[in-house]
Amino acid sequence: MNIVQVFISIILYFVLFYGISFILNMILKMTWIMAVVYPVIVVLIIDRIDTVEYIKSPNTAFKEAWSNIINVQIFDVIILLSGFIGIILAGLTIRYLRKLGYQMF
Repeated sequence: MNIVQVFISIILYFVLFYGISFILNMILKMTWIMAVVYPVIVVLIIDRIDTVEYIKSPNTAFKEAWSNIINVQIFDVIILLSGFIGIILAGLTIRYLRKLGYQMF
């Protein structure tokens, strides 16, 4: 993977998940909801298995998913961690804004 692609992917994942988390925090008023949901999103990104396969043949699907999760490249881990950092910073931003008295919705 090219270093430019990694750098752009890090920025995109950070901004994408910061924005999604910020909007969900405003609407749902649950500050850390995305931090709980994010591991599920990561597994869905990494596993490369159709979600229906977990219902049709769970034994093979979970074995293949586990194999795919173990074989993740370091660049993918860095990119996904940047998304998680975006989620954490969005939660801290919302908490700070609420502390200052801002009310969203």
